[in-house]
Amino acid sequence: MPELPANTAHKIVSDPIGAGAPVSASPPASRVAAASLVGTTIEYYDFAVYGTASALVLGPAFFPSGNATISSLAAFLTFAAAFLARPLGVVLFGTIGDRLGRRRALVLSLMLMGVATVGVGLLPTYETAGLLAPVLLVTLRLLQGVSMGGEWGGAVLLAAEHAPPGRRALYASIPQAGPSLGFLLSSAVILPTLNILGRDAFTEWAWRIPFLLSTVLVVVGLWVRTTVAESPVFTRAPARPETPSARFPLGTLLALHPGRLFLGIGAALGGSAVYYLTIVYSLSYGPKELGIPQNTMLTAASVGSAAGIALTLPAARLADRIGRRPVMLTGAVGCVVWAVPMYASLSSRDAWVITGAYTVGLMLLALMFSPVAAFLPELFPARLRYTGASTAFILANTLGGGFAPLVATWLNSRWESPLVLGFYTGGLCLLSLLCLLALPETRDHEFDI
Repeated sequence: MPELPANTAHKIVSDPIGAGAPVSASPPASRVAAASLVGTTIEYYDFAVYGTASALVLGPAFFPSGNATISSLAAFLTFAAAFLARPLGVVLFGTIGDRLGRRRALVLSLMLMGVATVGVGLLPTYETAGLLAPVLLVTLRLLQGVSMGGEWGGAVLLAAEHAPPGRRALYASIPQAGPSLGFLLSSAVILPTLNILGRDAFTEWAWRIPFLLSTVLVVVGLWVRTTVAESPVFTRAPARPETPSARFPLGTLLALHPGRLFLGIGAALGGSAVYYLTIVYSLSYGPKELGIPQNTMLTAASVGSAAGIALTLPAARLADRIGRRPVMLTGAVGCVVWAVPMYASLSSRDAWVITGAYTVGLMLLALMFSPVAAFLPELFPARLRYTGASTAFILANTLGGGFAPLVATWLNSRWESPLVLGFYTGGLCLLSLLCLLALPETRDHEFDI
């Protein structure tokens, strides 16, 4: 690892995640990774709460139509709207992160997410405010999307760029557990609220509780993020001359690295579909279309998410040893093969079968998505890395995940079988597999340039 500048505080610390390996960091790299994880978990908690609420109550509350399918489509459309706003967040926070620093971008994105999420919890419904209610809901949802556009890239970069040699994938994968942890945290709030207060109370007013609790989480997250140091790779990277392209990193990225950018988007496409169809769409589809109890679907998704989290760090450690591509390719092949059986399990309506199928599927997803946190940043140079990694991952999430509930709702309106979800998801995972085959191995990439 290159030496830090002479005016930088420098000390050797024992890094618990690195099994005692000496690292040059103040604070320790493990603390930075933990701070990234906390913030990402909170952001995805907010996002997961909205996704679950859109599947359960937001349709009739904000888009009453007398037709359950139309109300669900409208609610999922607002879910997709946030993904359309994510590219704006990539441009905004990518520019801030590549020009002014990773930490500053992360603090601002978390503040924006907190304001938008608490705002949703305070909104009047259509019954109270008429058309103003869905307009405000969509506006706040768009702000959530802008925030998420800057979150992922900054979180994984802050962790990866503080990482000791040979453990970059391991450290970058720590905030990568944030989406699943955020979903589990949202389930830990929503399930007791449903069970204690009942479905009627939840539909009428208690759905606001998970949104309002975000206030406490965001305050904690902001405190954690403001206590960590800026990325040493960012501070050492040579600044580009102040040209128009340098002031707009996305333009430079498209001019210099278009091939890697589009292949990177494709590499993350299939995994995004698996994630959002499992933890968002199926929570609505299972109970409404197949008569599966709501708690069964939430439990299956929660157990599967927990299994994916358990595999995240071992998969990343393996990627540090043998390379990113072998681990990701294994996960991609597994997702292609398992997609149809996973969603076919819904036809059984059996809690154990569904939970087992979802657990296998989300563990295969962990093989794809754990190393991607290091893989995508390694495709781009330091001063374009925030923008490059964020653009690839966020556009993959938008195309593969944001529209997945909408596409799935349309598909199931024409073919009334959960098998269609498997064929749709398997096709996207096959595309990811082909993109991974076209990209190079990046494990030995020099990260300071």
